[in-house]
Amino acid sequence: MGMKPPDNIHGCFEVKALLSHFKASVARKKSKVSPVAFNRLVAIDVLEPHPCFPSVDQSSLTQLVKGKNLDQLANFDGVEGVASALKTNVESGIHADDEDILRRQEAFGRNTYQKPPTKGFFEFVWEALKDPTILILMVCAGLSLGFGMKEDGPKEGWYDGGSIFVAVFLVISVSAISNFRQNRQFDKLSNVSNNIQVEVVRDGRRQHISVYGIVVGDVICLKIGDQVPADGLFLDGHSLQVDESSMTGESDHVEVNRDNNPFLFSGTKVADGYARMLVTSVGMNTMWGEMMSTISRDTDEQTPLQARLNKLTSSIGKVGLAVAFLVLLVLLIRYFTGNTEDENGNTEFNGSKTKVDDIINAVVGIVAAAVTIVVVAIPEGLPLAVTLTLAYSMKRMMADQAMVRKLSACETMGSATTICTDKTGTLTLNQMKVTKFWLGQESMEGRSSTSLKENVLEFLHQGVGLNTTGSVYRPTSGSDIEFSGSPTEKAILSWAVLELNMDMEKMKEGCRILHVEAFNSEKKRSGVLMKKNADDTVHVHWKGAAEMILAMCSQYYDPTGEIKALDDTERSRFDRLIQGMAASSLRCIAFAHKQVQETAEDEKIDDKCLTLLGLVGLKDPCRPGVKKAVEDCQYAGVNIKMITGDNVFTARAIATECGILKPNEDMNSGAVVEGVEFRNYTPEERMEKVDKICVMARSSPFDKLLMVQCLKQKGHVVAVTGDGTNDAPALKEADIGLSMGIQGTEVAKQSSDIVILDDNFASVATVLRWGRCVYNNIQKFIQFQLTVNVAALVINFVAAVSAGEVPLTAVQLLWVNLIMDTLGALALSTERPTKELMNKKPVGRTGPLITNIMWRNLLAQALYQIAVLLTLQFGGEEIFGVNAKVRDTLIFNTFVLCQVFNEFNARKLEKKNVFEGIHKNKLFLGIIGITVILQVVMVEFLKKFANTERLNWGQWGVCIGFAAVSWPIGWLVKYIPVPETPFFSLLKWQKLKYMYRR
Repeated sequence: MGMKPPDNIHGCFEVKALLSHFKASVARKKSKVSPVAFNRLVAIDVLEPHPCFPSVDQSSLTQLVKGKNLDQLANFDGVEGVASALKTNVESGIHADDEDILRRQEAFGRNTYQKPPTKGFFEFVWEALKDPTILILMVCAGLSLGFGMKEDGPKEGWYDGGSIFVAVFLVISVSAISNFRQNRQFDKLSNVSNNIQVEVVRDGRRQHISVYGIVVGDVICLKIGDQVPADGLFLDGHSLQVDESSMTGESDHVEVNRDNNPFLFSGTKVADGYARMLVTSVGMNTMWGEMMSTISRDTDEQTPLQARLNKLTSSIGKVGLAVAFLVLLVLLIRYFTGNTEDENGNTEFNGSKTKVDDIINAVVGIVAAAVTIVVVAIPEGLPLAVTLTLAYSMKRMMADQAMVRKLSACETMGSATTICTDKTGTLTLNQMKVTKFWLGQESMEGRSSTSLKENVLEFLHQGVGLNTTGSVYRPTSGSDIEFSGSPTEKAILSWAVLELNMDMEKMKEGCRILHVEAFNSEKKRSGVLMKKNADDTVHVHWKGAAEMILAMCSQYYDPTGEIKALDDTERSRFDRLIQGMAASSLRCIAFAHKQVQETAEDEKIDDKCLTLLGLVGLKDPCRPGVKKAVEDCQYAGVNIKMITGDNVFTARAIATECGILKPNEDMNSGAVVEGVEFRNYTPEERMEKVDKICVMARSSPFDKLLMVQCLKQKGHVVAVTGDGTNDAPALKEADIGLSMGIQGTEVAKQSSDIVILDDNFASVATVLRWGRCVYNNIQKFIQFQLTVNVAALVINFVAAVSAGEVPLTAVQLLWVNLIMDTLGALALSTERPTKELMNKKPVGRTGPLITNIMWRNLLAQALYQIAVLLTLQFGGEEIFGVNAKVRDTLIFNTFVLCQVFNEFNARKLEKKNVFEGIHKNKLFLGIIGITVILQVVMVEFLKKFANTERLNWGQWGVCIGFAAVSWPIGWLVKYIPVPETPFFSLLKWQKLKYMYRR
């Protein structure tokens, strides 16, 4: 057995102090490997044994496990020998004081992750610079700067080109800063996602620590669904099957045992059984760390909504290019045919009399104007708006107990039409307590353990204490006994120790476990084959779902300790007993026993003709607020289906209590089915009945997967909650996989899109609300941006064709672009979820991105803006008695202020009161304020830069008046009803009807 760490080990610190400087420099040199991998592990290569661990060094430990070297293990005197060399007690683990941990980290390295170098700010600047339109503008700015300075001298000639440079710099800076900040945000969330909790034994007690805190010599407890957090050796356990596909690519599970294959590798997953392992390598010294050093993470995940928006951007861009090309053509023709005049009314082009410099300067100005139209036409802000919205919602969702692992899940959740949820821990508190105990057909409530017969009590102790994955820790200080394991295991252990006076340590010393069949969600039972040391008798103990254990029994113990036959009459009484407990929302667990002849240890445990020991009922109360959350989802048009492993009576009772099932709905209506029944339907029957099903009881993970597949085939967008390893296929198959942060296994979490940190269904409803908020915010921004696009394109095109000039200059259009692309995205993307979002039906899989309501709103605003701006363009000078320069400033100022006022309209797509809740969004108000201040500065103080003239108070009043009219227009237009069927779908339908008639 492993020895305890000797007392004089602390003296090693003095030796360590002498070598600390040398060791630090070695570690620094050794870790200077290019950090190209995400989740890369930090390695410390040790050239010689550490003074505190003289009989072992890291390289020999690494080679031992990596090479699966049984001969080398034998040289260490087996696993105990390795534990002894690492100064670990195999029963109680390491000492775990700060000095011991520090020594081990210094000797063998830390289990910490080193991320790849994150993209620096200037990389984002470089990405923004690579935009073709920005490059063309910079070329135009360079040419304009050169010719302007040549013509007007350095003092005056830099304005045109310099102002374009400054405007381009502003656009690039804002875009780069936004992307840089969001990238940092994603990195933070990623760090939280990777910091998993691991169960270790230290100082004799089980405790959960961060995966980063594991050190060589730690004893780690593994169960189904865990990811092995480091390389190590099998200490003890039963039926351990490991999925090594992440390492080898082989899908077959590998059996790990003490004799033939005691080697465990970091990154692999526990598929079955349970065990304790001794850690031999951490960090880059593990196989997983070595492999990960050559892999880099792709951080450029594109969500479905981003893909749709890119397509929309491309379509709008093509229209913009066509308009810009026409403007370029018209302006060039007008210039070279002598139809354009300068500020003094002189014709700009006079054939051969015109200087070459003037011609090039004029052409550069025309090209710059055309290119700027493209800049405004292409809504680069759409992808930025998605990034901002997703990043903002991810941050807020974290505070609302939901950690997003995949970006696309944020937006997909908004379209969810069905949520398939677990019962235990999600709808209930997962705080189990034994409230009923039946021996035979008598309730033992209120009776002490002394009233039980000695043989029955002994068998119950064995059935609870040996057939468990939990543990009991009795502190020496006299404080409360600690129970660890799953909530069910903890409840049963607590009941056995506190009510039946079970002494787990003493009982384990008197028995030897021969074979174990671990519990999983398909079998819904676990068994153990054990031998009593006192008389060498061999016994079988089974524990599991009451009706399943009852089916394996042919006899039962009565309260007097006598064995009675379990005939049909008695069996039906037990069935009614189980159903009665289940109807009271109790989880029913049964214990059964049988004495057998000794068989080979690897043989299947006997599960026939058992004797029923007793039944316990575990109460798991519903979570507070879960009924309200279910009602909110149902009101929002989302169907809730409960899929549970519990029996049909417990399932129905909990579903009714949570509001998933109406009190009058029963089995005959098809709302409640059992997994086996659903499984045995024909594909046609399943498709017909799946929508009616509200509760599926006694379901296997395969049944859950089958239901998800059926719902998706019917066009539903499906969200699924899961916590077990076997839920992984359903979590992956679903449109949105939601795993549980507390009870969820690591396999389930890695298969999911979002981790619900508090395991609460109310958080699932919150995720749904946030998903809808993301979608809604994107739609608000699309409406806002398309209004600007349409108005800017039409006004510039009409003015260019009719008057031969563009009223909005390159700098002015770039400023508008900055308002709508970046500041607009920031303002509209940070709106928080509102109650109204849950009043609508879900969008579903095929809902249009631009709805009829949005078309109505944006066309009304765009037409108004076009009418006002064209009036100013062609009649502004006469109406207001101003010159052309002031008229152009009025057009620019009115256009920008229209966007500011319209930003308020965009806050609500359907509601008439666009100011509701505005005081809560300080960022929105701040951005509006900044925009207005900058606009005043542009008009009043940057005359040469922005090509504007100062306006008097009356002219400012006119501009504000024109812009403010967009509010009543936005209010009135919402009274116009629009059909629900998308506008383009109606056009297609009319076209098909027309073709059919012909």
